[in-house]
Amino acid sequence: MSIAKKLARKELVDMVPYQSARRLYASSGAMQGKIWLNANEASGPGTYQVNSDSINRYPDFQPESLINAYSQYCALAPENILATRGADEGIELIIRTFCRAYQDSILICPPTYGMYAISAENHGADTITVPLTKELSLDIDGLKTQVGQAKVVFLCSPGNPTGNLLSQQEIKTTLEMFADSAIVVVDEAYIEFSPEQSVSTWLDKYPHLVILRTLSKAFALAGLRCGFTLANKDVITMLSKVIAPYPISAPVADIASVSLAKSGLEQMRIRVQETEILRAQLTLWLQQQSWCSQVFSSDANFVLFRCKNKAIKDFIFNSLAEQGILIRDQSKQQNLADCLRISIGSERELSLLQQTIINSFTTTTAQAVAQEN
Repeated sequence: MSIAKKLARKELVDMVPYQSARRLYASSGAMQGKIWLNANEASGPGTYQVNSDSINRYPDFQPESLINAYSQYCALAPENILATRGADEGIELIIRTFCRAYQDSILICPPTYGMYAISAENHGADTITVPLTKELSLDIDGLKTQVGQAKVVFLCSPGNPTGNLLSQQEIKTTLEMFADSAIVVVDEAYIEFSPEQSVSTWLDKYPHLVILRTLSKAFALAGLRCGFTLANKDVITMLSKVIAPYPISAPVADIASVSLAKSGLEQMRIRVQETEILRAQLTLWLQQQSWCSQVFSSDANFVLFRCKNKAIKDFIFNSLAEQGILIRDQSKQQNLADCLRISIGSERELSLLQQTIINSFTTTTAQAVAQEN
């Protein structure tokens, strides 16, 4: 046994880490030339200018220009904002701050974002699951039975991998149920695609509410790793005791601040509109395919759909992968058997995806006929 396995916490030895889009294909050695439609990223390259005059100095703990820019964008005071290395760091901070290792639990509502459970396991916290209903709404009765059992409740709206918005009334009900016993986190990573559904204005009423945001999706800055945790001042103060001393590098702060300026916000909103048009077109195309049994409603930058059976699901996934087009298999998620997820890339990328699927089915049918003859 290696020294690492001998000394590591026993639950980490066999733990399977979160399989991000890049991590899934990192060992293949063929990262270039692929069409990445499996990570909910924005399409197209970005052009940014970075000031390196003070790169020899440590950055500010919370860069003032960045915090002020996001403050203006989200209409909250700077004291309600903590900049993090993506929303993922926010998830970890919340669990580390409010959950005692090997004593406390988080609550999740699958199908949902996998990092909630992974971060809890990394910290030694248990995970309680209260699955969404078949209609992908919160199971309020199920949540009631867990009041007092969890220290942190994670809600994702719009959801990942489903794309659906949770009812604001159900979120309010959940906040009221856990008012005295848990931090309730609403993950709004995709909220720019339905900004009117944000719960950021609720912070004054619900002191235990925490909101996660990111620049990775609508702002097209996934490679920057910049997110924000929005909460009341007391919660931000607690999280600030746990976060690294210099979480946001100077170049990241510079680029993120520019993206939050007037011109950057205009570009983001145009990007959202274009994404919504392409999403509607892809949804319609999927609904017209005989092998597709369900297309899920989406308020995000991706579309989840269900194939008629596992064989078709595997065929589509593998046919695309053979042509360097990568989508996400979500069939292992709760209640998502035979489901695949497609990120909304460029018009060209989605056209190639559709044509590849059509060609694959046509070729397979032709081969089957030839074998019969």
